[in-house]
Amino acid sequence: MDKKFIICRDIKNKKYRVRVEELTFRPSVYALVFKRDKILLGRQWDGYDFPGGGVKRGELLTDALKREVWEETGLKIVPEKVIKVSEDFFISIESKKKLHSILIYFICKNPRGKISTKNFDEYEKKYAGKAEWVDLKNIKKLKFYNGVDSVKLIKYAYKIYFGHSLDYN
Repeated sequence: MDKKFIICRDIKNKKYRVRVEELTFRPSVYALVFKRDKILLGRQWDGYDFPGGGVKRGELLTDALKREVWEETGLKIVPEKVIKVSEDFFISIESKKKLHSILIYFICKNPRGKISTKNFDEYEKKYAGKAEWVDLKNIKKLKFYNGVDSVKLIKYAYKIYFGHSLDYN
């Protein structure tokens, strides 16, 4: 089946009919980083997302992940394992590009450094806030800006990382 149109969403989940030839592929990588009973999340507008972002041409996925986490949080991490690959069709709030994004989620370990905003680019300075170690018992109450079931993904990653289920409902 040869599609001519696809449905894309914007940051508010409003749906748009977009011509397939207008889409740009955008591989992206995201980190799930735990510290005891907390997870590292980046502030975005009035909600959260996992630290990460777009992969540059010629950049290894793990190098992109290390760079993105450092830019968005000030922390250095060690990518451990891919735990989910997903895709999303969305319209970038910044560039207005219509994107077919391939999202790759990694469990990461060994966070080092101090959380900071000093590596934000000009666009991130407009919408992002300082990353936080968020208590896992609060994850169901959070608003996430991404195209996955964030709570389910966090619980899955936690079980892989720690070897047992997350005790919070």
